[in-house]
Amino acid sequence: MIETKRLLLREITLYDKEELFQLHSDPDVQKYTGEPLVESIEEIERAIQTRINDYEKYGYGRWATFLKNGMQFAGWAGLAYLPEFDEIDLGYRFLPEYWGAGFATEASHAILTYGFDKLELRRIIAIAMKENKESIRVMEKIGMEFDKFAPYKPGGEDVAWYWCDKKLITRNKRH
Repeated sequence: MIETKRLLLREITLYDKEELFQLHSDPDVQKYTGEPLVESIEEIERAIQTRINDYEKYGYGRWATFLKNGMQFAGWAGLAYLPEFDEIDLGYRFLPEYWGAGFATEASHAILTYGFDKLELRRIIAIAMKENKESIRVMEKIGMEFDKFAPYKPGGEDVAWYWCDKKLITRNKRH
């Protein structure tokens, strides 16, 4: 479990399926993800099982994110190994009612600290569609640096790739 000033992050379980279905079936939430809307609870259950497998295989994953005040589900944030790039990706997705409150930034700071200090990761990336200005702003606010515009999938549109390591984050915190 990761705790911040306002948030608690914990492993996703099947108990989270209703909330995750609500999140991933929202067109506004999915708009900049490059993923289709989730159409069934069964689809979410399969996705949750993938997350559970990630925790077991890598020791990290995406975490369900709750407001400490009232334990209200707000979304998810966390790390995911991308084998096709041999990179570890920082990602976050929140319900629209929690957008603009700084939760993605707060969760991401804590996740980077956890990744570098506890997991001893060397490098973490983040990827966003070029149109997703809010997500790109989060990446910059947490100290990540722009790497490149390149497609995520072969033949796909260019997306914005950011990266960081512990040294970069430490240096950018001081500025």
